Amino acid sequence: MDVEKYVYGLLDDAKAAGMKLASMDAKSRESLLLRIADLIDAGSPAIVRANSPDMESAKSKMTKSELDRLILTPERVKAIASDVRAVAALPDPLKKEESWSVPSGLRIRKVSVPFGVIGVVYENRPNVTIDIASLCIKSGNACLLRGSASALNSNRALVAAIAPALVGAGLGGAIALVDTPDRAAVDVMMKARGRLDLLIPRGGAGLIKHTVENSRVPVIETGTGNCHVFVDESADLEMAERIVINSKTQRPSVCNAEEKLLVHRKIAKAFIPVMAAALREKGVEIRGCPETLKLAPYAKPATEEDWPKEYLDLIIAIKVVADVNEAIAHINKYNSKHTDAIITQNAKNAELFTRNVDAAVVMVNASTRFTDGGQFGFGAEVGISTQKLHARGPMGLNELTTYKYIVKGNGQVRA
Repeated sequence: MDVEKYVYGLLDDAKAAGMKLASMDAKSRESLLLRIADLIDAGSPAIVRANSPDMESAKSKMTKSELDRLILTPERVKAIASDVRAVAALPDPLKKEESWSVPSGLRIRKVSVPFGVIGVVYENRPNVTIDIASLCIKSGNACLLRGSASALNSNRALVAAIAPALVGAGLGGAIALVDTPDRAAVDVMMKARGRLDLLIPRGGAGLIKHTVENSRVPVIETGTGNCHVFVDESADLEMAERIVINSKTQRPSVCNAEEKLLVHRKIAKAFIPVMAAALREKGVEIRGCPETLKLAPYAKPATEEDWPKEYLDLIIAIKVVADVNEAIAHINKYNSKHTDAIITQNAKNAELFTRNVDAAVVMVNASTRFTDGGQFGFGAEVGISTQKLHARGPMGLNELTTYKYIVKGNGQVRA
């Protein structure tokens, strides 16, 4: 296969379909999404069957956490369809407008518009295929989807399931799967400036780094999640235990799972033995600083390599800190700018933490697992941006639009 010719063909078709999609009214885009949700529900048995060979092939290559991201069950397919309906019900992001007049008499309108064609490169999470497709349709964007080879059968089935709705609306090229395991396709997408308007990598650190450093197409970086929870001296320790357990163990394979636990020195003796035991009971491997090792002797010594690491597994590193200021300094040195949380009853410390921690999302007395487009009320998400331009945090519909100015006059010329 000539990969470049193949990908460019998909992009040309996507651009043509995207122009038609962008001109559709909000009601038509909503109806299209509801039709897609129905097709996903109807196609659930075929989608689950297609996922089976992907899972079988991955068993000897992936960790338990990675397999959890890959698997599609009837319940997960049903949830995917439900998410599409939630996106359909959201306000139209293309109706946002500001207007004003200037002394020259010109009338200026700032109007939200689609990007055009969005490329997304992602790893073994087939649910992402429909999350992105639904958000792009709602926001009037065409999209080119390049999932991992490990999920190729699953992604094929998902895109095939929704194809009748797209073809019926005359939008056959609007949602396109790069149907090849050849990694050269990603390099072609990165060089497709002029054909591809935006590229979003969603996956591990290696994929993101490669894309950011090599792409000629504008990139939104959806970063890794080295997420911290800091338990302050005033924390309700029962609350802290619940939050830490949920943040770490509810789904350890995802980017908003907690990876590091920081504990104020004044409560370390009371909290760490209880917390470490609770984590251990959940199957979590504990690594710790020297002070932690004295309070949880079964923990492994944490090394310098641990502090910036995203485990995506049932592993946590614990560090005792002197106060909120040391916690902030440690987090800002090692975090990935994703999500960090403080558990505290001290309003001043909460304000200090939220103001000074450099992350896309800062939580107070809540699990890091809430950093999610669905949980934020966005219906779904394309990813969680850890950069500061053009989007930050969970990326929903609004982050998939840009804007243009429409200026009307009655013959003005500039002096």
